[in-house]
Amino acid sequence: MMDYETLWHRLTPLYDIGEAKALIRWVLEVRFGLSMADILCDKVNELSAEDQKELNTILQRLEKGEPVQYIIGVADFCGRQFHVAPGVLIPRPETEELCRWITQRDGSFVSREASTQKNRPSVLSVLDIGTGSGCIAITLALEMPEAKVTAWDISDEALSIAQENAQVLGANVCFERQDILNIPPDSCYDLIVSNPPYIQPKESDGMAKNVLDYEPHQALFTPDDQPVIFYQRIGDYAWQHLKTGGVLYFELNPLTAHEVSDYLHHLGFSEIKIRLDQFDKQRFLKATKI
Repeated sequence: MMDYETLWHRLTPLYDIGEAKALIRWVLEVRFGLSMADILCDKVNELSAEDQKELNTILQRLEKGEPVQYIIGVADFCGRQFHVAPGVLIPRPETEELCRWITQRDGSFVSREASTQKNRPSVLSVLDIGTGSGCIAITLALEMPEAKVTAWDISDEALSIAQENAQVLGANVCFERQDILNIPPDSCYDLIVSNPPYIQPKESDGMAKNVLDYEPHQALFTPDDQPVIFYQRIGDYAWQHLKTGGVLYFELNPLTAHEVSDYLHHLGFSEIKIRLDQFDKQRFLKATKI
């Protein structure tokens, strides 16, 4: 028998009850089209034999700790669904907060150079470094239609997935293969944003098994002895290639937030602001090139 309670109980060895229930609801809704009302009316037992077989296979994979987003192939982000696969990091709610901060449209992300170009419409030039699934770049392109968005990643697999997401969601983004530790010169931007690898190897002991065993380590971890190397290199590049008044946004590791802030201050950035995430951790940074 495949009822809702039996299904979520199978996941409680790995997940707490609330998360187990949420995972099952999400699978039933996204993969099998069942609403919560359908679930409560026991429509799970009315699935075809083929669907029940697939559902059981999904449960077996979940019981091994595989992320549900990889199993189903999609992740929710800022009200949209993005295709994800093991070659890209699964988008997090914290990164949604970063995008909302950028798109608040308070005008502060418009560079002074762009705002003084009165003879032509202002086109914001935006760069997303380490784009992964493309969730940041695509969201900004869709939420800020006046922006010309470029996105970089070192992974060909990630770029392929990001390009597919942009096409499906109707976003105009220019994707390029670039290594953030060997960034090319030229080009100037109004806004640079990055959610770079920031987890230190020593933190891995406290990480969930489904993250460690399945998500790409290249997108998660810093070099053991250089925990802020990606922030430093991106900061160096941003200082050289942001327009006057342009802004730099980072998603941070709270353990190194002040180290990153100090580095940007020494480069010459001004108006450096650190913002807390929903768990009151120092998660985001904004810095302005005056």
